[in-house]
Amino acid sequence: MEINSLALLSCRMPILLKDSRSGASQQHNKMIWWQNEEGVFGGMDSSVDCSSLVQNSSRKRMFHQSDGGFHDMKVDGYIPKQSTLCVLMLHYTESGLFPQAETTWEQLLNSSFVPSLLFISKLFDAYGKHGKCDEVIDILRYVDMRNFSILPDVYSLAISCFGREGQLELMEDMAKEMASRGIHICSRTANAFLLYYSIFGSLKEMENAYGRLKKSRFVVEKEVIRAVASAYMKERKFYELGEFLRDVGLGRKNVGNLLWNLLLLSYAANFKMKSLQREFLRMVESGFRPDITTFNIRALAFSRMALFWDLHLSIEHMEHEKVIPDLVTFGCVVDAYLDRRLGRNLDFALNKMNLDDSPQLLTDPFAYEALGKGHFHMSSEAFFEFKAQRPWTYRVLIQKYLKKHYRRDQIFWNY
Repeated sequence: MEINSLALLSCRMPILLKDSRSGASQQHNKMIWWQNEEGVFGGMDSSVDCSSLVQNSSRKRMFHQSDGGFHDMKVDGYIPKQSTLCVLMLHYTESGLFPQAETTWEQLLNSSFVPSLLFISKLFDAYGKHGKCDEVIDILRYVDMRNFSILPDVYSLAISCFGREGQLELMEDMAKEMASRGIHICSRTANAFLLYYSIFGSLKEMENAYGRLKKSRFVVEKEVIRAVASAYMKERKFYELGEFLRDVGLGRKNVGNLLWNLLLLSYAANFKMKSLQREFLRMVESGFRPDITTFNIRALAFSRMALFWDLHLSIEHMEHEKVIPDLVTFGCVVDAYLDRRLGRNLDFALNKMNLDDSPQLLTDPFAYEALGKGHFHMSSEAFFEFKAQRPWTYRVLIQKYLKKHYRRDQIFWNY
């Protein structure tokens, strides 16, 4: 089999060679670059683009951690391309090799580097995970110094990076700096402020952030509404939660039933049953169709309050609306009857529900934050996790739970 030597000489191929030394406990991978005497592709370009090779090597962990690898890339006068240096920079940063990352960054600066927004976003994420906020600020200063048009977007990325790590003071400093320079804060950045204050800040700081967002007439995004609601629920501030939801606007259609479900939950958590029923009727009159979460929020409250008639009417309403009950719905019925020692009537309560369906969990998790999980719900999840795979049905789960429930007070003596 003949090998065309000219084909090998016409391009440089990166070959990984293992340098095995006698007595050495580790082997180092080194890059040897084959080159044409006339240069790359006829001598028109003296830079090397091996970004794809670097990415593959990064995935396969072929870089040596002690020296960072690729330290002799400028062999024989060839300089790696900016795309290669960008990939190396990301690899070093994500791997925590900050001296090598700093060296690569200096090479990029010396090559009149014009960073893309995607590259900066990934770089901020990598530095943020390691808590390297100073490096994020240095990159921001470089973009500012070069007067790139992406500076406002880079400010927004820096704010999000600091927010994810809980650095609220740095986030505020960036916002003040943007205001002093006349850079307007966009809706995405304003929502990021509210999001991270709801996660890491106090309720007062979160409410101040919402006030600023409201003054700017920005729309609160769905993810942020969830975060704010979660912050109020953790502090059991259900009245304040209801006021926030009304202020956002219960008529918003682009978030589905989220606002109404959270409002119903604020009443259900305090067991204000008349207010719960009244707001449910208002929801239906406003043109919103109840979903599984809506029904289960009411069912959880009815179950805890032992309102059996209301619970049965809610299940009939679900059947009328063609909403399929899930594990939470069955749990509400089972727990309500067993907690009141009415297990003999359980068959009557479940006769309108399909016990042979496969169990599924469709309820939005925020319902558990306020009301918690029922005993049947938690027991079923334990069966799913620790028992062997089998065709589970609601009937089988209820049978096993009843067996466990009736045996809980029995005493077994070991002699």
